[in-house]
Amino acid sequence: MTEIIILAAGKGKRMKGSVSKVLTPILGRPMISYLLDSIKEFDRNIKPIIIVSQDNKEEIKEALKAYNFRTATQLQIQGTGQAVLSAKDEVSKLAKKILVLNGDHPFIPAYSISSLLSKHDGLLSIMSVKLKDFSSWRQNFYHWGRLFRNGESNLEKIIEFKDASEEEKKILEVNPAIFCFNSKWLWKNISKLKNNNKQGEYYLTDLVKMVFDSKEKIITVPIRPEYGMGINSQEELEIVKKNILNKLIK
Repeated sequence: MTEIIILAAGKGKRMKGSVSKVLTPILGRPMISYLLDSIKEFDRNIKPIIIVSQDNKEEIKEALKAYNFRTATQLQIQGTGQAVLSAKDEVSKLAKKILVLNGDHPFIPAYSISSLLSKHDGLLSIMSVKLKDFSSWRQNFYHWGRLFRNGESNLEKIIEFKDASEEEKKILEVNPAIFCFNSKWLWKNISKLKNNNKQGEYYLTDLVKMVFDSKEKIITVPIRPEYGMGINSQEELEIVKKNILNKLIK
């Protein structure tokens, strides 16, 4: 059994909109609705868990009332790790896989969800985006973490942009932060996350480091850049609208 968690509690200050970031309209529809359509296309029996905040939960429920989903409230907005932990009571104990998606990555197609889940093996599998460069609309990916490989296939670590050297920033494979976890391992280890960082937040990516440190293999499943793109600001939204929206939404 698979459970799907969608992170949507963040305030999205960079969007500077009048609604929650995941409800930002694209062609008259909430951004997150495109992702919900993909989940429904993949498996209409899956009822995803949307992580909301106390401030936006009613707004999200109202805007998405045509969809079948559950909510879990992140009481304190202290990072993606804490957001996923907020869903623990909603997740079925029968679930073996937990897929974590982001509400501001609206264009992930059903076949990419299927591919990641079918290829998942071990503790963690992730999607990856491979670029030819960071020019044009691909500039939206520049500040993402880089996937560092030892050789052609073995993923060795994820280097966050703020920690990357100038040479490492030239790496053209980046991390969209879409993860599939072994459920048992996730709940055993998520409480070990620490918030001893500048933001005082609990990061889901620290779980990725735990898997690396355990020497377990991490499977990567590629997704085309235009489908893996996130939208975190009005500037990024405009880049999508002007350059690739016609390819994404027919």
